[in-house]
Amino acid sequence: MSKPLAITVYIFTLVFFGAFFLWPIWQILQGGFYDAGEFTLAYVVEVFRNPIYLEGLLNSFGLAIFATILSLLIAVPLAYIADRYEFPFKKLFMGLVLLPIMLPPFVGAIGVKQIFGQYGAVNALLETVGVLAEGQTIDWLGQGQFWGVVVVTALSLYPILYLNAVASLANIDPAMEEAAENLGCRGFKRFFKITLPLMRPGLFAGCTIVFIWAFTELGVPLIFDYSRLTSVQIFFGIKDIGGSPFPYALVAVMLFFSILFYAVGKGLFGRNTFSMLAKASHAGGARRPGIFGQAVCVLIFGGVILAALLPHAGVVLVAFAGDWYASILPLDWTLRNFELALGHPLTVSSIRNSLFYAGVATALNIVIGVCIAFVVVRTRLPGRHALDTMAMLPLAVPGLVMAFGYLAMSQEGKFFSFINAVENPTVLLIIAYAVRKLPFVVRSAVAGLQTTSETYEEAAQNLGSPPLKTAFRITLPLILANLLAGGLLAFSQSMLEVSDSLILAQKAQYYPITKAIFELMQFLGDGRFIASALGVWAMAFLAVTIIGASLLLGKKLGAIFRV
Repeated sequence: MSKPLAITVYIFTLVFFGAFFLWPIWQILQGGFYDAGEFTLAYVVEVFRNPIYLEGLLNSFGLAIFATILSLLIAVPLAYIADRYEFPFKKLFMGLVLLPIMLPPFVGAIGVKQIFGQYGAVNALLETVGVLAEGQTIDWLGQGQFWGVVVVTALSLYPILYLNAVASLANIDPAMEEAAENLGCRGFKRFFKITLPLMRPGLFAGCTIVFIWAFTELGVPLIFDYSRLTSVQIFFGIKDIGGSPFPYALVAVMLFFSILFYAVGKGLFGRNTFSMLAKASHAGGARRPGIFGQAVCVLIFGGVILAALLPHAGVVLVAFAGDWYASILPLDWTLRNFELALGHPLTVSSIRNSLFYAGVATALNIVIGVCIAFVVVRTRLPGRHALDTMAMLPLAVPGLVMAFGYLAMSQEGKFFSFINAVENPTVLLIIAYAVRKLPFVVRSAVAGLQTTSETYEEAAQNLGSPPLKTAFRITLPLILANLLAGGLLAFSQSMLEVSDSLILAQKAQYYPITKAIFELMQFLGDGRFIASALGVWAMAFLAVTIIGASLLLGKKLGAIFRV
């Protein structure tokens, strides 16, 4: 890439991020910290004084902490077993273990409500086996709404930590562990003293994302009717965005704590990295344990997959159910829900809208992502690494914060009022999806360029091919698999983006899929059945894209979720 072109890309990226990343954040800060043009801390202080806001903030912290811990306890053992042992159906299990990331957590919550609801499958089973008397029920979710949100969130987010842990283990030189073993450090002691510290940078990257995503989770608590979280309080405060400063103050507090956690975690756990010899220098690899060991590996993977896919199974069963009330399984089965879903005006338009929003956003991501990757990898431009860091920041900033910022900056009287989200959110939804999912494409393109030798490009240019023509004819075809993987992830995640969709789409004609599912869940009668049918369609679609991206990138898939 020529220097003038690299500088142009650099300037364009700065302007793009300034307008659609920094400016929305500034609008939030301005709304929460300024009153009639004067700086004030009164609104933010009131957030901590108000017992309702304070309870929501503490519950949000609790959700983030416990969801991250549970995700870590699930992901690390799975990654260690997958990296170190061979066992029956290993490749199948390693694919299935990623399935929970296919759906937004709030869609899985529909299945959980049906299974653990007061008249759901679990209570029906307990009544059948005689544990509960006839007509007696246990309000599982009513008594443990918070823990229900924690479990569903963790079971949806642990694949992010799993991917990072697998990638970290793959980069560890086995000679370091063997040296420790030769000195008497074996078993769990070796894992905690040697292996786990070497995995720390990768685990930090995954924990950061899981914590922030759980801290700002909106869909699951909405489905569980659990309103004592900051994210839900912000969602219900949107109607006051034009006249009350407290929604701004709440979002500002959420943003502050998200950045604080990232900064503290980076300082405490992200500082030390360890230089290791190339793993290829050693002949070590996964070993096959005995029959008992293989059975344990299968049981661990199978148990986690069964628990993680239970919400998805519930959604599938609801989608095919004609009626499901106070019984272990649906009383009758039907395809009518899918017919209703495909014929319902809300679902048809939402599918069309999501395909358009996600398609345009992904195309924009590929153009910008490839340009950024070329500047970072193929030039020596000062500040290029800052450009790479900036492109990854949307992963660290909560989606709820960005969505609220977009809504704030498009209010009447603001600079971006001409793209008012209330009247027509199309432009803002495309931009929101593009900014939020750009890291997937940038990281994929950077990984592709780093593993592609510059020799081919130099040879083409020596034969008279201009740099731009060389990029299109030589370089891009060589990194096509990486671009496809990043594009598939960006597209699929945009299709089922929750925060931006729930907040920015205000009119039914512009609803994307996730907003349509949420609205359908509020309908009496067939609402939850149609919503589940739409969720099954989304599940099948995402299955194809995630499996495709996994096949294209393999263990490098985890690098996409690093900030």
